[in-house]
Amino acid sequence: MTSICMYFEVHQPMRLNRFSVFNIGSDADAPNYFNNKLNHEIFEKVAKKCYLPTNNLLLNLINEFDGKFRISFSLTGTFVEYCERFMPSVIDSFKKLFATGAVDMIEETYFHSLSGLYDDLDEFEEQVMMHRQMIKRLFNYDPKIFRNTEAIYDNRIAKKIGEMGYKGIITEGTEKILGWRSPNYLYRPINSDIKVLLRNYSLSDDIGFRFSSRHWPGFPLTADKYAHWMSRCEGDLINLFIDYETFGEHQWTETGIFDFLSHLPNEALKHEQLDFVTVSEAVDRYQPVGEIDVPWAISWADADRDVSTWLGNDMQFACFNELKDIGKKLKKRGDEELLNVWRRLQTSDHLYYVSTKGLEDGNVHAYFSHYDSPYDGFINYMNVLQDLKQKIS
Repeated sequence: MTSICMYFEVHQPMRLNRFSVFNIGSDADAPNYFNNKLNHEIFEKVAKKCYLPTNNLLLNLINEFDGKFRISFSLTGTFVEYCERFMPSVIDSFKKLFATGAVDMIEETYFHSLSGLYDDLDEFEEQVMMHRQMIKRLFNYDPKIFRNTEAIYDNRIAKKIGEMGYKGIITEGTEKILGWRSPNYLYRPINSDIKVLLRNYSLSDDIGFRFSSRHWPGFPLTADKYAHWMSRCEGDLINLFIDYETFGEHQWTETGIFDFLSHLPNEALKHEQLDFVTVSEAVDRYQPVGEIDVPWAISWADADRDVSTWLGNDMQFACFNELKDIGKKLKKRGDEELLNVWRRLQTSDHLYYVSTKGLEDGNVHAYFSHYDSPYDGFINYMNVLQDLKQKIS
């Protein structure tokens, strides 16, 4: 038996207002860093194109197959805040999915941040605990599996997650850590007793990135073709980890993405050797086949599958170092309002927009960015950080 483990990341960042150097120090009390109008517009657009219709489709599929179709979600804190502020029906639809018993929830950092890359992991742990409290409040559930922002992972993070009591952690199944080995098994970190689920990036990206590409040899991707590919995979697990916005937003309805999803459970279950599991069930059912040693951080982002997505140029490092420095001062000051602002500024997207990578990676960064260029993003973000720094000096 080979189990299909489908996991969806659900996230919306808090995009920034245009903030010039002349704004620095001009508003001493109430920093207006975030573009509420733009954020509201984008969230409502994606909710109508992706979240609501996809949740409704998944609910129908779970009911149609009597719970044999099983999936998992990670909802960021910023995404949930948008739901509760602008469209509570979205979070209600996730609650209906969870109530079926065929849906699992995954832990992560509340602010979808890079705090796992800080010199110490105290802030990281605080944000994970904030996320845990949120999931408990919404779903009365304590997740057993953790997935760091963009699947960022190294030995140090794995050890901390094990110490925090989680049973498993998700990351990328890159050859950098596997060599010749397959991502279709569980592994164990060298320094912790938890289990590691590795994303099958080839099959995941067939849906997430290549689905509508007419130049791809696999085009058109149909559910029966995809199920056949999975039926030929060796191993215990096929981990399909995908951005949820793939459905209806990144891949528009016109591409056939919803038709593909609606037929996938039936086509997969036609193969006797395939079934569906949640991430918790995967960890409970299967045992690790070996260890992985990851001294340097990896992720599921870009072709490099490391952290150069956010820390790949001098501009990004300058912002990251300022962010860490501000945090140290804020923690000593104890200003809860500004601490919350600082945490919203930690969301990884702010540094993602400052990437200067070229080729396909660069195109993807530009697609998500609301700035004219990475340099525009750097200047705006750094101006905001300098303003916040003045407020605590």
